[in-house]
Parts: sequence; C-alpha cells; structure tokens
Amino acid sequence: MLVHICCSVDSHYFLQRLREDFPDEELVGFFYDPNIHPYSEYRLRLLDVQRSCDMLGIELVEGPYDLENWMAAVKGLENEPEKGARCSICFDRRFAVSAEWAGKLGHETMTSTLLTSPKKSIEQLQSVGEEIAQKQGVRFVTVDYRKGGGTQRQQEEAKRAKLYRQDYCGCMFGLTIQRQEQSRLAAELFVPVEGRVLPGSIEERLALYEKRIEWEEAGKPYKIVRQKFLNWRLKYGWLKRKKAVLAAHILPFSVMKRRYTNGRVEGELNGLHYFNREEIRFLTLRRYNELTGRNYGDMKALIFDPPSFEEEAKLKARLGLGLWDLSPLIVLEEIPEGKLEILIESEAYQDVREILIPL
Repeated sequence: MLVHICCSVDSHYFLQRLREDFPDEELVGFFYDPNIHPYSEYRLRLLDVQRSCDMLGIELVEGPYDLENWMAAVKGLENEPEKGARCSICFDRRFAVSAEWAGKLGHETMTSTLLTSPKKSIEQLQSVGEEIAQKQGVRFVTVDYRKGGGTQRQQEEAKRAKLYRQDYCGCMFGLTIQRQEQSRLAAELFVPVEGRVLPGSIEERLALYEKRIEWEEAGKPYKIVRQKFLNWRLKYGWLKRKKAVLAAHILPFSVMKRRYTNGRVEGELNGLHYFNREEIRFLTLRRYNELTGRNYGDMKALIFDPPSFEEEAKLKARLGLGLWDLSPLIVLEEIPEGKLEILIESEAYQDVREILIPL
C-alpha cells in the first residue's frame, strides 16, 4: 500500500494504525507535497517525515517538488478559504500523482494521511481519492482514525516522538489568509536576498532539527524548549537624494512611526550622524567596518553579504544605544549633504522560537 504523507504529526500515528489494521500490506510512504512553501519548510517537513519513517521501519519515497505546476493549477483561487476550491484542486493533484506512483511502484492500494488531519473533510477526501485512484487501476483505502479518541492519541504520539509541529498547512495562500485573520505578520514567507538566516525563521528551525538528528545519532540527550522574544522583519526600504536612490544598509530593529520621512543630517557625535526626523541615525561604511571588525570595500559587498542578524543587533549595544533601541540605524558609504528622503517599511513584534538544549 502506498501511503501519501503530508507531515510527520499526521503520519506517525496513522502508519502505526495502518500496520495494525492491514498486517499483510507492505506500507511505503510517499512524500509528494508541492503545495508546501517556502522550500525550506518543505525540506523541514520531509526531514521529520523521514525521521518518523525510520523510527517505524517504513520505506519513504520522495515525489517531485513541482511547485510551478501546483501554482498554475490553483491560479485564480488564491483567496479561497480553507476546505474551498483551492484545497480541492490541491487534493486532486496530490492524489493523482500518488495514484500514478502507486501503479508505477506496483501497489494495488493507496491512502493518505490527509484523512487524519482535523482540518480536512474525510468525505471530500474519500470522494476525490476513490475517483482518481480508479483511473490508475488502484484502490483508494479510506480509514477514520480520528474517532474514538484517535486525534488525542495522535497528538500524544507526536509529543512522545518529539515531532515537528507546523502551524499552517503549507500553502502560502492559506498561510496569508490565516495570518491576516490572526493580525500577524506572515514571517514564514520572508527570505532575505542576501540569504542570511533570520531569528525565528523556518531556515533557523530547519538547522535546529538537522542538528537534533545529529545529536540523536550520536546518542546525545537533548530537550527542545520554546522561547518568547522580540523579533523584527524588514519588508522594504530606500533612501534617496535628489530622487536618486543611494546604496544603504538598514540594520535590525530599525522602525519608523511613519514609514516615510524627509529631512537632513544635522550633526555627528562619536561616529553617529543624527537626522532631524524619526530619531534616525547613520553610520559611514568605514565606521561600520571599525565596529564590526570587517573590511567591506563598498556598500554592495555589505548589502549582499552582511554579518549575522545577531551580530548586527549587538552593534547598537556597542554604540551605547541599548539592545532595545528601535530607532532606525542606516549605513551609507558617506554621509550626504542636503535633503534626504527615507522610506522604511518594517515591523518589530513578539515571536516564539524553538531552542535545542543539551541535557
């Protein structure tokens, strides 16, 4: 039996129940989920599903990550609610490819861990699954492992196995709607052009779970704990002089009350240049190099290969500004004379991250 898997929390208990109810079937997991975005989240879920399957002694096959085809299939349905038309098409695609692979791998039956997700309709999944599987000469198996306390046991199994618990289905459109309803920033979708890992990001979480596996293989005991902290994301920003954009680097925790302002640099003290609006301050690239021990030759080098987020956040403390200073701090090649225009669209917000602690 080929078992389409969406995530480890849904699959871990589901696979154990399948093994009990279908003892004569050889179970093979199939991870085909091109709806998951960004790619780092896809890699994280695949990593944890592989760990779960290894714990259970079940083979796992990875399907193609054809995000572009999935995007084309749901085009025009971006604003559909959960369990709406977009979800139906998403199920159709994943079931169609799963049925195709089931036939290709010689399986006569298939099923999906989506059946155990409390956010999905079993009736909807059964209808779609049976219709699509039949076209490939495969039988779709519908099971309900939610009833009789199944959902609670599923959560208990996930906790016992220390599985990764995602808080959205994987779809960027569903995530956007979910975060809007929660009045929260969809920080999962922020991927900086310079590629550095941001605190509380999926990339940070992926590195943590990769290290967790290394520790488990080495027999090193650990605990994963949650930490509440102040986070920050820069959405976009620019600085102009005489309508020409100047190369600028905006440091972490720079927040403006109004996203746009204009004014002049009025003075300098201890290497900090003070703007006459929004408590904005500037550093020259030379001064930045002195403070960080770096040797950037120009602004482009800094913008596309900056120090870590944490190192730059500590820079304000070295300047005597304090760790919790939210006034904008901007690095420029040189401090220009005359009128400047500045736009910074950013957000400082309360967040929660996971931390791996050795025991």
